[in-house]
Formats: sequence, C-alpha cells, structure tokens
Amino acid sequence: MPERLIPGAPAPDFTLKDAAGKDVSLRDFRGRSTVVYFYPAASTPGCTKQACDFRDSLASLQQSGYEVVGISPDPPAKLAKFAAAEGLTFPLLSDEDHAVAEAYAAWGEKKNYGRTYEGLVRSTVVVDPEGKVEVAQYNVRATGHVAKLRRDLKVDE
Repeated sequence: MPERLIPGAPAPDFTLKDAAGKDVSLRDFRGRSTVVYFYPAASTPGCTKQACDFRDSLASLQQSGYEVVGISPDPPAKLAKFAAAEGLTFPLLSDEDHAVAEAYAAWGEKKNYGRTYEGLVRSTVVVDPEGKVEVAQYNVRATGHVAKLRRDLKVDE
C-alpha cells in the first residue's frame, strides 16, 4: 500500500467512469478545490449517510469554492441507482479495480468483527486548484465526517 498522502504533495491524477459511463478526470477540476472522498459501497447505511451529508452540504461547499467527487469500487450502473435513489447531484466515480484508491492510500487492511481483509478505507482528500493535496483524512467515520470537514475547511452553513 502506498504511503498516505500529505498536504503539499501532488494529488495522483485519475480518469474514471461516472454513473453515466462518462470519463471524469481530476484534471477536469483544475482551478477549483475538490473534495475527493472514498467510500466502500453504494447504498449501504454508512455510505448513504455520508453521501447524503455531502449532498446536503453541496451548496455551501460550492459557494466556498469546493467541488465534491465520490469514488467507490462499485460499477457505474450501481452508482447510477444510488445517485437516483438519494438525489445525489455530484459525480460518483467507479474505481472497480481500486487502482485510484490504492494511489490515494485509501485501499488497505481493514478489520471488522475480528476478521482482517483488504478493502476500501473510508478517506477524504481535498485537492487544491493546482492539483496538490490540501487535506488528507483517513479512517474517517461516515456519520459526522462532513460536518467535521466543513469545520476544518471553515465552510459556513
């Protein structure tokens, strides 16, 4: 697993399919700050809570200059169902081979109910307008994470 990203480091570039099957690249967001968040699976309780928190905070994040992009190992069709069911209006990207998650150190060893396995580590990386890491947070909680991130970024309600 690559080392965790640190502020000031270049954010790994990527191009992934969105829920509609269209290519979306990190470079598409150059000139704007971008919240790139990694979540384990669409339509699960924690991931739904987190996605809805981003949805509900999207206007204030955008007014403060931040775009939001969610990345999971789900295929585009599952992402499309998730976005439609929850009214998500920001891009959800499919990282089925978890190469982007690995590049961002958001894929690794997890422990759950005494079992150890490889999987997606819930993480958020804020990329500045020049493509450098501004904030990197790993092992974040689904509930309350967006509120904490907003405080960290000094984004008003």
